[in-house]
Amino acid sequence: MALQNLIHCGRVLKPHGLKGELCTLWFSDSPLLLTGLRRVYLKNPGSSPRAFNILSWRTHHGKYLVCLDKITGRDLAEKWQGAEIFVQQQYLPQLDGNDTYLFELLKSEVFLAGDTYLGTLEQIFEARGSEVWQIMTSEGREVLFPVNQQFIIDIDTDNKKIVIDPPEGLLEIYGVNIDE
Repeated sequence: MALQNLIHCGRVLKPHGLKGELCTLWFSDSPLLLTGLRRVYLKNPGSSPRAFNILSWRTHHGKYLVCLDKITGRDLAEKWQGAEIFVQQQYLPQLDGNDTYLFELLKSEVFLAGDTYLGTLEQIFEARGSEVWQIMTSEGREVLFPVNQQFIIDIDTDNKKIVIDPPEGLLEIYGVNIDE
């Protein structure tokens, strides 16, 4: 059964220890995401998400070690290595002020300075410790945009519009020619 409103929030990196703890990477730099969270869903490639109750969690070298019910021992934990972690949207903590969850940016229209349309933000992922946006142009070209505050001019979450000023030469690498 497919579950509605699941938000991709992280990934299981590997088992930790012998008791079934999972070393996890979360796509949030705030421990508030785990505070008060009672349930997560793990999904291996080609399978449906499976619900687990969170028994405990702690930080360890910049990652989160999570104990889940039904995962008792290293052998069971190894079966979930590489699994994607999902949370039901309704259980995400409320954000203050201008903060936004990354998933809320998906499907935003991306423009260049000068209001030239570039494409749609399709995916957000981490590569070597940096956030990268996958932008698909209307011609079907993929642009991998390295997120850095100096390259972002404006993010309007209400209107799903992002304005960027990519580093010189980036668009040319992907065969995107913008005539301004």
